[in-house]
Amino acid sequence: MTVDHQEQPQLSLGTAAARQLSTTTKSVPQMQGISPRWLLNQLPWVETKGAAFRVNRRTTFAVGDGRLSFAVTGSDVRVIPAELTELPPLRGFADEGVLNALADRFRREDVQPGQVIVEFGSRVDDVVLIAHGKVAKTGVGEYGAGTDLGTVADGDHLGADLLTEPPEHLWEYTAKALTSCVILRLSRHEFTELLDRSEALRTQLDDYRQRPQHAQNKNGEASIDVASGHAGEDVLPGTYVDYDPSPREYELSVAQTILRVQTRVADLYNDPMDQTEQQLRLTIEALRERQEHEMFNNREFGLLNQADYAQRIYTRTGPPTPDDFDELISRRRKPKMLLAHPKAIAAFGRECTTRRIYPETTIVNGKTVQAWRGVPLLPSNKIPISENNTTSIVVLRTGAEDEGVIGLHQTGLPDEYEPGLNVRFLGISDKAVISYLVSTYYSVAVLVPDALGVLENVELGG
Repeated sequence: MTVDHQEQPQLSLGTAAARQLSTTTKSVPQMQGISPRWLLNQLPWVETKGAAFRVNRRTTFAVGDGRLSFAVTGSDVRVIPAELTELPPLRGFADEGVLNALADRFRREDVQPGQVIVEFGSRVDDVVLIAHGKVAKTGVGEYGAGTDLGTVADGDHLGADLLTEPPEHLWEYTAKALTSCVILRLSRHEFTELLDRSEALRTQLDDYRQRPQHAQNKNGEASIDVASGHAGEDVLPGTYVDYDPSPREYELSVAQTILRVQTRVADLYNDPMDQTEQQLRLTIEALRERQEHEMFNNREFGLLNQADYAQRIYTRTGPPTPDDFDELISRRRKPKMLLAHPKAIAAFGRECTTRRIYPETTIVNGKTVQAWRGVPLLPSNKIPISENNTTSIVVLRTGAEDEGVIGLHQTGLPDEYEPGLNVRFLGISDKAVISYLVSTYYSVAVLVPDALGVLENVELGG
């Protein structure tokens, strides 16, 4: 028997037609670029009237411990002459001709991993500039055992004492390459030859030797004289606390955009969702993302750029290890949070797994996050990854009461929509387009240098 497959008449309304009359269940517009923004959420925010915040500190004496920059042309590496003023004896020296001649006398040297660059107890006969690579410094302890004196890397220098110390001056540590390195050496002979011909250079170094040495504490601040342990009517020292005559001022920065909405859209397409409200919500999310990016990366006030050089350290082996994290957080009191790119956190997890160490967790804002030594380890994709697959990890002490890192904003703005963010109506164009100016004002201040630390040149691996 055969079955007749002749098309049967439709007896009920089809689903395709029915959907035209139904109200679908829908989400609000989604945005993939929204991140946790832990820095914005965890920083204490300080009201900043007058759009500027001044950080007053005790007087600190500059020690000239900045880093040098290099010009690379093919295989040729040369120190930028003006950067030589970062060497303490040359700070403030302005003779460009002499600086150029001095830069020309540095000779490139390629160093292999494990090779000794300078050796403890030998005579200081070279100034060494590290153009690229990582170098470990080790000393000799009281009983002859080696002591770890830290790591230096790109832009650091060794042996600047050669410029002012007598020829019999000796190295007080051994420097050994941890990675392949490119260094520049200036021999004592080359330097002495230039010194004999330059009156300006001799005057600069003589002035440096004769410059009065200010009494200062280990942080470089002017000392406060205090007497203790006396029992009689001893003469007590007089003292006062001197302030920095040129304190840093942070002006509020701004992130802005103009949101445009067609009046027809705003009038007719507002059910069940307000189109203008959703447009504004997503625009504000983008502004907040840019705000956090600037708070890490801005050249003037970004955390990665304003970290003090004394608070920057390097990884011991390349990837971030528990040893590196211990050194990073132990350099400051009351660390509140660690911030790292998610790939850096994954690299740290691999190192912990290799050592059979299991990091703890903690609760932040009701969410379970990783922690190290009780300090939350929070992800942020705003911390950049360089072309050679390295990044940085940041540690913060926060809050004005702890002399930490604080966010700066001003509230009570005209047409304020959120704290420190306002939405101002700009009008309707002759093309029936409504315009709104959306602005957020912010900055971030480091009250004392050790409130912010950075682990640099963190290798992410595969």
